[in-house]
Amino acid sequence: MTKTLMVLTAVFASLVLGAPQTASAETLRVGTECTYHPFNFRDANGDLQGYDIDVAKAVGELIGAKIEFVCQKWDGMIPSLLANKFDLIVASMSITDKRKQKIDFSDPYRVSIGQFIAAKSKNLDLFNADGSVNQAGFEGLRVGLQRATTYDNWIQAKAPNAEIVRYDSTEALYLDLKNGRVDAIMTNPMKAYLKFLSKEDGAGFSVVGPQIEEVEYFGIGVGVGLRKGNDALLNRVNKAIQTITKDGSLETFALKHFPFSIHPKKWKGAG
Repeated sequence: MTKTLMVLTAVFASLVLGAPQTASAETLRVGTECTYHPFNFRDANGDLQGYDIDVAKAVGELIGAKIEFVCQKWDGMIPSLLANKFDLIVASMSITDKRKQKIDFSDPYRVSIGQFIAAKSKNLDLFNADGSVNQAGFEGLRVGLQRATTYDNWIQAKAPNAEIVRYDSTEALYLDLKNGRVDAIMTNPMKAYLKFLSKEDGAGFSVVGPQIEEVEYFGIGVGVGLRKGNDALLNRVNKAIQTITKDGSLETFALKHFPFSIHPKKWKGAG
């Protein structure tokens, strides 16, 4: 080997060995229950599926991070986040003032809502064309709902002329609706669809009026949880949620499980 070739070989080797390696992708650990169908659950093959899972993966892709899921029981979700067992919570966690004292939340990627359900044959007229409450439609109406819930608070404030029938369980609530002991029920439309409307017992029943999104009663929705002080990461997550809200991805994720969307109709963040 000539002296010149030896020098060139040495230079080439030093350049290769000394070249900076491509940085590995950022990994974000995401805490979720893994048991809350259809939001985060394992399918027959043991793979994680659900609305929350789709959201977490989409956020990871948009911010350039690899997502690693960590299954966590609900009562330990916030303590585990604070103990650094994972970096984000994506587990259908509602944004509340009490939780915001401990952790930060992204802007909402799912709504917290209420809706009325009744037999189609009732032809109830509970709302006006502009979405306001039709007080005449509630006059003497027997409305079933779970005791001590946000739905109870809403109907007392908005439709005081209705006759409220309170229940301790959703099973009794749906049974009395089916048997005609109440004229309508007020509940979460997502759970109602999964437990009742999509089943044989729900034939002949449907939602009545619009989805009710009133922050005063139901909160602003469900968000991604983060440890306080991670403002840069929070900003990146919010931008990703803004993108998947506007481009229709959240609606696509919802329609895998429900015949309606479950995200804010418009981007509610500051970005």
